[in-house]
Amino acid sequence: MTRPHVKLTFPEDLIRTPVLAEIVRRFDVAPNIRRAAVEEHSGWIICDLEGTPEQVAEATTWLRTQGVGVDLLGDVLES
Repeated sequence: MTRPHVKLTFPEDLIRTPVLAEIVRRFDVAPNIRRAAVEEHSGWIICDLEGTPEQVAEATTWLRTQGVGVDLLGDVLES
């Protein structure tokens, strides 16, 4: 199992879309939200994505195809 720290950035048209629920269902990846800010026109979430390396890679690829920005943060957690 792997648990990378990522920052997910959502454009306005995805703010109300349950993309985290979808990666749980589709890829069996468990997001652990560490910080988040969601506003009317944009939002971001810093979370750990727990799963096998293959599951996490598939989930992050899918997120990007949906329009979510995905930035790997390593072991540093932003304030």
